Amino acid sequence: NKETNVVSKIDTSLSYAVVSGQIVKNSFSSQRNYITINKGKADNIAQDMGVITDKGILGIVENTSNTFASVQSILNDKSRINAKIKNSSHFGSLVWDTKNYTTVQLTDVPRLAPLRVGDTILTGASSSIFPENIPIGTISKFGLDSSKSFYFIDVALFNDMTNIKNVYIIQNLNRKEVIELELETQADD
Repeated sequence: NKETNVVSKIDTSLSYAVVSGQIVKNSFSSQRNYITINKGKADNIAQDMGVITDKGILGIVENTSNTFASVQSILNDKSRINAKIKNSSHFGSLVWDTKNYTTVQLTDVPRLAPLRVGDTILTGASSSIFPENIPIGTISKFGLDSSKSFYFIDVALFNDMTNIKNVYIIQNLNRKEVIELELETQADD
Protein backbone atom coordinates (compact mmCIF):
# COMPACT_ATOMS: atom_id res chain seq x y z
CA ASN A 1 0.00 0.00 0.00
CA LYS A 2 1.79 3.08 -1.32
CA GLU A 3 0.17 5.69 0.86
CA THR A 4 1.44 4.23 4.12
CA ASN A 5 5.12 4.30 3.12
CA VAL A 6 5.94 7.64 4.81
CA VAL A 7 3.37 7.26 7.55
CA SER A 8 4.60 3.78 8.45
CA LYS A 9 8.08 5.24 9.02
CA ILE A 10 6.71 7.38 11.84
CA ASP A 11 7.69 5.63 15.02
CA THR A 12 4.51 5.81 17.10
CA SER A 13 6.48 4.40 20.04
CA LEU A 14 8.16 7.84 20.08
CA SER A 15 4.79 9.31 21.01
CA TYR A 16 3.45 10.55 17.70
CA ALA A 17 -0.24 10.17 16.91
CA VAL A 18 -1.40 10.27 13.27
CA VAL A 19 -4.85 11.31 12.01
CA SER A 20 -5.80 11.09 8.33
CA GLY A 21 -7.75 13.87 6.60
CA GLN A 22 -8.44 15.54 3.28
CA ILE A 23 -7.75 18.92 1.76
CA VAL A 24 -10.78 21.17 1.32
CA LYS A 25 -8.93 24.21 -0.07
CA ASN A 26 -5.33 24.67 -1.16
CA SER A 27 -3.52 27.85 -2.20
CA PHE A 28 -0.04 27.86 -3.76
CA SER A 29 0.19 31.06 -5.83
CA SER A 30 0.50 33.82 -3.20
CA GLN A 31 3.40 34.67 -0.86
CA ARG A 32 1.55 33.28 2.18
CA ASN A 33 -0.24 30.10 1.21
CA TYR A 34 -2.65 28.19 3.41
CA ILE A 35 -4.35 24.82 3.13
CA THR A 36 -7.73 24.01 4.72
CA ILE A 37 -8.25 20.43 5.90
CA ASN A 38 -11.40 18.61 7.05
CA LYS A 39 -10.17 17.83 10.56
CA GLY A 40 -10.39 20.11 13.58
CA LYS A 41 -10.82 20.33 17.34
CA ALA A 42 -13.36 17.49 17.30
CA ASP A 43 -10.56 15.26 15.94
CA ASN A 44 -8.06 16.53 18.55
CA ILE A 45 -6.28 18.65 15.94
CA ALA A 46 -4.54 21.70 17.42
CA GLN A 47 -2.14 24.49 16.53
CA ASP A 48 1.47 23.49 15.68
CA MET A 49 0.72 19.96 14.52
CA GLY A 50 2.58 18.86 11.40
CA VAL A 51 0.75 17.95 8.20
CA ILE A 52 2.22 15.57 5.61
CA THR A 53 1.16 13.46 2.62
CA ASP A 54 2.37 10.03 1.55
CA LYS A 55 5.19 11.85 -0.33
CA GLY A 56 6.37 14.40 2.21
CA ILE A 57 5.69 17.46 4.36
CA LEU A 58 2.97 20.02 3.61
CA GLY A 59 2.85 22.45 6.50
CA ILE A 60 1.86 23.20 10.08
CA VAL A 61 -1.60 23.66 11.61
CA GLU A 62 -2.16 27.34 12.44
CA ASN A 63 -5.85 27.61 13.44
CA THR A 64 -8.67 25.17 14.12
CA SER A 65 -12.46 25.23 14.23
CA ASN A 66 -14.51 22.29 15.41
CA THR A 67 -14.32 20.39 12.11
CA PHE A 68 -11.63 22.18 10.05
CA ALA A 69 -8.07 23.43 10.36
CA SER A 70 -6.03 25.98 8.43
CA VAL A 71 -2.48 24.87 7.71
CA GLN A 72 0.42 27.21 7.00
CA SER A 73 1.85 25.70 3.82
CA ILE A 74 5.59 25.23 3.42
CA LEU A 75 4.90 27.58 0.48
CA ASN A 76 4.63 30.51 2.87
CA ASP A 77 7.26 33.19 3.41
CA LYS A 78 6.79 32.85 7.20
CA SER A 79 7.48 29.11 7.15
CA ARG A 80 10.72 27.86 8.81
CA ILE A 81 11.23 24.15 9.37
CA ASN A 82 14.29 22.26 10.61
CA ALA A 83 15.59 20.06 7.77
CA LYS A 84 18.67 17.98 7.11
CA ILE A 85 20.63 16.40 4.29
CA LYS A 86 19.91 12.67 4.28
CA ASN A 87 23.46 11.39 3.83
CA SER A 88 25.11 13.67 6.39
CA SER A 89 24.40 15.16 9.78
CA HIS A 90 24.21 18.71 8.38
CA PHE A 91 20.98 20.62 8.79
CA GLY A 92 19.49 24.04 8.13
CA SER A 93 16.22 25.93 7.89
CA LEU A 94 13.69 25.16 5.19
CA VAL A 95 12.23 28.43 3.87
CA TRP A 96 10.46 29.60 0.71
CA ASP A 97 11.56 32.50 -1.50
CA THR A 98 8.00 32.76 -2.98
CA LYS A 99 9.25 32.34 -6.56
CA ASN A 100 8.14 28.84 -7.51
CA TYR A 101 5.62 26.43 -5.98
CA THR A 102 7.74 23.40 -6.91
CA THR A 103 10.87 24.55 -5.05
CA VAL A 104 11.76 25.59 -1.49
CA GLN A 105 15.12 26.65 -0.08
CA LEU A 106 17.40 25.18 2.57
CA THR A 107 19.48 27.89 4.30
CA ASP A 108 22.21 28.01 6.95
CA VAL A 109 23.96 24.82 5.77
CA PRO A 110 27.73 25.31 6.34
CA ARG A 111 30.02 25.16 3.31
CA LEU A 112 31.87 22.11 4.65
CA ALA A 113 28.72 20.01 4.18
CA PRO A 114 29.16 17.54 1.31
CA LEU A 115 26.38 18.27 -1.23
CA ARG A 116 25.28 16.80 -4.54
CA VAL A 117 22.41 17.65 -6.84
CA GLY A 118 19.87 14.87 -6.24
CA ASP A 119 20.62 14.50 -2.50
CA THR A 120 17.47 13.94 -0.46
CA ILE A 121 16.34 16.50 2.12
CA LEU A 122 14.39 15.26 5.19
CA THR A 123 12.94 16.79 8.34
CA GLY A 124 15.58 17.20 11.03
CA ALA A 125 15.76 15.89 14.57
CA SER A 126 15.35 19.26 16.27
CA SER A 127 11.81 19.88 15.06
CA SER A 128 9.26 19.62 17.87
CA ILE A 129 6.53 19.40 15.21
CA PHE A 130 7.63 16.82 12.65
CA PRO A 131 9.17 13.44 13.35
CA GLU A 132 12.71 13.10 12.00
CA ASN A 133 13.22 11.75 8.45
CA ILE A 134 9.94 12.81 6.81
CA PRO A 135 10.81 13.40 3.12
CA ILE A 136 10.82 16.96 1.73
CA GLY A 137 12.52 16.83 -1.67
CA THR A 138 15.86 16.66 -3.48
CA ILE A 139 18.57 19.24 -4.09
CA SER A 140 18.04 20.75 -7.55
CA LYS A 141 20.84 23.33 -7.35
CA PHE A 142 23.12 25.01 -4.83
CA GLY A 143 25.79 27.68 -4.46
CA LEU A 144 27.57 29.67 -1.76
CA ASP A 145 26.12 32.83 -0.18
CA SER A 146 27.89 36.20 -0.40
CA SER A 147 29.95 35.49 2.74
CA LYS A 148 31.05 32.16 1.18
CA SER A 149 30.32 30.51 4.55
CA PHE A 150 26.92 28.95 3.88
CA TYR A 151 25.16 27.29 0.98
CA PHE A 152 21.93 28.43 -0.55
CA ILE A 153 20.17 25.31 -1.73
CA ASP A 154 17.12 24.85 -3.95
CA VAL A 155 15.03 21.81 -2.99
CA ALA A 156 12.63 20.32 -5.55
CA LEU A 157 9.61 19.17 -3.53
CA PHE A 158 8.42 15.56 -3.65
CA ASN A 159 4.82 16.83 -3.30
CA ASP A 160 3.06 18.34 -6.29
CA MET A 161 1.69 21.25 -4.26
CA THR A 162 -1.03 21.90 -6.87
CA ASN A 163 -2.53 18.42 -6.66
CA ILE A 164 -3.00 17.03 -3.16
CA LYS A 165 -6.05 15.38 -1.62
CA ASN A 166 -5.16 13.07 1.27
CA VAL A 167 -3.14 14.27 4.25
CA TYR A 168 -1.93 13.02 7.61
CA ILE A 169 -1.85 15.24 10.68
CA ILE A 170 0.90 14.39 13.18
CA GLN A 171 0.67 15.11 16.86
CA ASN A 172 3.87 15.00 18.90
CA LEU A 173 2.52 13.82 22.25
CA ASN A 174 5.73 14.92 23.99
CA ARG A 175 5.89 18.40 22.42
CA LYS A 176 4.57 20.33 25.44
CA GLU A 177 7.01 18.60 27.78
CA VAL A 178 9.96 19.18 25.41
CA ILE A 179 9.13 22.89 25.02
CA GLU A 180 8.73 23.35 28.78
CA LEU A 181 12.11 21.70 29.33
CA GLU A 182 13.76 23.91 26.69
CA LEU A 183 12.26 27.07 28.24
CA GLU A 184 13.45 25.98 31.68
CA THR A 185 16.94 25.36 30.28
CA GLN A 186 17.03 28.81 28.60
CA ALA A 187 15.93 30.41 31.89
CA ASP A 188 18.96 28.83 33.58
CA ASP A 189 21.41 30.69 31.29
